[in-house]
Amino acid sequence: MKPITLFAGVAHDDIPTPPRTIAVVGNAPEVGDHRDAIDAADWVVRFNNAAGHGARTGRRVTHLVLVNFGGQMREWLDDHGFLDRPVLRAAAEFLLPIHPGEAALRTPRPDAEKRAAPGDHDWTQEAAARLAALGRPVKLLPGALEEASSRLLATERGDAPGTPSPPPSTGFLTVRHLLETVATPHTRIDCYGFGFAGWDGHAWEAERRWFEDREREGRLVLHPLDHDGRGVLGRPDAR
Repeated sequence: MKPITLFAGVAHDDIPTPPRTIAVVGNAPEVGDHRDAIDAADWVVRFNNAAGHGARTGRRVTHLVLVNFGGQMREWLDDHGFLDRPVLRAAAEFLLPIHPGEAALRTPRPDAEKRAAPGDHDWTQEAAARLAALGRPVKLLPGALEEASSRLLATERGDAPGTPSPPPSTGFLTVRHLLETVATPHTRIDCYGFGFAGWDGHAWEAERRWFEDREREGRLVLHPLDHDGRGVLGRPDAR
């Protein structure tokens, strides 16, 4: 399930593919100070406003995942200085996680119509057009990934048949994509700043269990949060 290219742009030549190491940096405020380890990774994947970028989580950004559905993207599109943000300027590639469906991708709803209608809307094409000004590739995760992830989380949560499946978080979709599409058996994936909390529509506990299961399998390292503010945290088995 490879991403769909919305804008080809110009890729950086110095990003190894496949990567040997990937740092995935979540936005939990208790992420701790891991700047050196994060910046040393072949790939550094960040999300949305990228908490800690330029400070405790380092400066490098090979991939920036930007949520393309709902009010956050609309707010960014309305911000004339959006493309001037340091994390966007630093990113080598942009990844949009939520596929709007083939029909909406082919024939998107007009911008003015969406703005006049209540509720959340898809902003995939508008986001791709805006980001294209930076000249970097803009890609979209396949819809099949979200659908399969939603079913997986429903099973993990023990939902009864017929219960609506929970929408996966952006972090869950991204890490699952990396494990299934990018990583080789020799790729190390370190996850920082994953607090499994936020919008109550996500199945946070089910996502946490999935990450912990993948860690037990040796497929990723889930670094603990720094709840006491002491900075860098580690475990004997974390490296």
